[in-house]
Amino acid sequence: MKCNEVRELMPDLALDKAAASPQAEDHLRTCSACAGKLEEIRKTMALLDEWQAPQPSPYFDTRLQARLREEQAKASARGRFAWIRKPAFALVATVLLVASVTFFRAGIGPKQQAQNDSPEYVQAQPGSPVGDLQALDKNHDLYSDFDVLDDLTVQQDVNATP
Repeated sequence: MKCNEVRELMPDLALDKAAASPQAEDHLRTCSACAGKLEEIRKTMALLDEWQAPQPSPYFDTRLQARLREEQAKASARGRFAWIRKPAFALVATVLLVASVTFFRAGIGPKQQAQNDSPEYVQAQPGSPVGDLQALDKNHDLYSDFDVLDDLTVQQDVNATP
């Protein structure tokens, strides 16, 4: 027999539940490592048989009940809705996270919005004819308000002449 096979049988051999086969006995006689391991297991099991669990303190139950009452009093002192604080915080954090990711991905801003309106829109160099036309197109509302101001100055000039 090999050492691995004997190691599998060691718990049974230590308890003497199964009689050792002649091959296992031969291996244990020839292999001092396996024989030593079997002896250590038997000593450990003998110590465990002698061990007795300690008895709990006679006041253990009394102290346990007092501690449970204290914890229940603390829980009731916190309030009826104390359990909702953590889930509410988690919900708020989740909503803020989703909102920030949404705004980041949407790219909210005037430059992104202009690019999203027309995908063929390419920004030309400022001062070039195409750039000037794009500036006029982009700022049409602003320039239309200037026309109103021009009309007011013309009317003031007409009213000012005698």
